[in-house]
Amino acid sequence: MVKILFKSNFLLQQVLRKIFFIKNMGLVILLVAVITTIAVIIMNSYNDLVKFRNRYKNAYAQIDVQLQRRYDLIPNLVETAKGYMKHERETLEAVINARNSAISASGVAARNPGDPAAMQQLGNAEAALSGALSQFMVISESYPELKADQTMTRVMEELSSTENRVAFARQAFNDAVTLYNTKREVFPSNLIADAFNFVTANLLQEATPEIRNAPSVSF
Repeated sequence: MVKILFKSNFLLQQVLRKIFFIKNMGLVILLVAVITTIAVIIMNSYNDLVKFRNRYKNAYAQIDVQLQRRYDLIPNLVETAKGYMKHERETLEAVINARNSAISASGVAARNPGDPAAMQQLGNAEAALSGALSQFMVISESYPELKADQTMTRVMEELSSTENRVAFARQAFNDAVTLYNTKREVFPSNLIADAFNFVTANLLQEATPEIRNAPSVSF
């Protein structure tokens, strides 16, 4: 009788141990699954933020290419106009000074695309340059021989084409920035963005409406 009770107790202990082991294994598996899921979410969110950040930086590189082309054309424009606009020195100097300021601002922005201060500085410099060019074109209306100059016609056509490319590149950059900012604001990416210093990127604003709507001259 004692042996039977001993065996029964032993079997009961074995069963309880197995139940305890299975229960613990279930908790371990659940814990591992939760940790793995969290790790995958963090990794995917981080990779998405990097992808979207690289995308808007690459988009800005296209803006930079077109801006540099624009800056290269302006000296040709001014040099051609000098022969006809001998009494408009102040206007021509304003264009060159605005160009130089824009080049400086563009260099800062190229090193850190999306930076609020850099984007604001570049936007202001580009607005000033557009204003100076608009003023130049309005004054050039008084110089028919300048308008008839073939070099001036060619430069103005190239400048106009470049302006269009700048506008398209700016729109692509702003779209990429918007996607990045949206990604960093939604859960759970916002937690990853704060933890890994994915800061908000700024759009590159166009010139003010007054400058955009300034009279243009066809050469």
